[in-house]
Amino acid sequence: MDVYSANGKFLAQAAYSPVSQIRARVWTFDAQAVDARFLLQRLERALEQRAALGLLEQAAVRLVYAESDGLPGLIVDRYGEVLVVQFLSAGAEFWRETLLELLSAHIPCRGIYERSDAEVRTLEGLPLRSGLVWGESPPFVEIEEHGLRFRVDLAHGHKTGFYLDQRANRALLRSLSAGREVLDCFSYSGGFTLNALAGGARSVVAVDASAEALAQLRAHVNLNGLPLERVETIEGDAFQVLRRFRDQNRRFDLILLDPPKFAPTAAQVEKAARGYKDINLLAFKLLRPGGLLLTFSCSGGVDAALFQKIVAAAALDAGVDARIVRFLSQDADHPIALHFPESAYLKGLVCRVSGPL
Repeated sequence: MDVYSANGKFLAQAAYSPVSQIRARVWTFDAQAVDARFLLQRLERALEQRAALGLLEQAAVRLVYAESDGLPGLIVDRYGEVLVVQFLSAGAEFWRETLLELLSAHIPCRGIYERSDAEVRTLEGLPLRSGLVWGESPPFVEIEEHGLRFRVDLAHGHKTGFYLDQRANRALLRSLSAGREVLDCFSYSGGFTLNALAGGARSVVAVDASAEALAQLRAHVNLNGLPLERVETIEGDAFQVLRRFRDQNRRFDLILLDPPKFAPTAAQVEKAARGYKDINLLAFKLLRPGGLLLTFSCSGGVDAALFQKIVAAAALDAGVDARIVRFLSQDADHPIALHFPESAYLKGLVCRVSGPL
């Protein structure tokens, strides 16, 4: 649909949703037709930008990142020879069949698997949907990242099967892990845990609420020939586990906090802020002097400035003297559009604890 200002000036072409709180999502600010040719041009541009950065050499990579690539609501990830797609907005859903045809025709792949089962679709008034939509695909695809092998569950894994946005941060963790006792909270299938082991960690405690995820983690450790005896897996709520460790006076040299979204929308920010402060406060209390905290928020409702304030307040209440030594974000295949600051959803800090205040 065409979008005009109050005085009748053309503003943009947008996809309209009568259900979503975001009534219109802009396709283009130019007066041009939004059709198959337009969509193909956007797909080709997204691929060219990643090729220019050498990202297409990765075994697993995000090829299309929604608004940041001018295709609101469309996610396309590649795992080996399989594409995994998500149609998360009314506009992307409207062009679903056309987009699937374009993807199968212009991106070499064995199959396309759809994971339009994210809850955000309900905000658009769309039903959840998942399954193979083109070609063929095995239930698991093995990928390699930083020399480590992972089996990605395309049908049931988180997001599209793997957290591609943390690729660079996993490599950073590896470089910081030598000789350290590491605590990996919300460990999922072991992306950070395996990199800690590969980096020479003395030990890793991996905490996750899912027994299945921890089983995958142990399988990944064995798949890569890493020392499973250095890994302790704990199934449980990370908040409760951290409190138990505090009461037991356990200490670590490096703690990783990579929780799920606490605030998917701005309306949940206050509750999320309490959760982030609580978990970071507990982590600060568990760090030895000189220890490192790698802490993340993927909540869209919590911006970088607020997240830093929350972590600072947690350090103060924990009674520790801490410094930010590095700011972290999502990997380059999740580009941040300057006109769409919400695309910078992943915020991370590396904090070093000097000792008590």
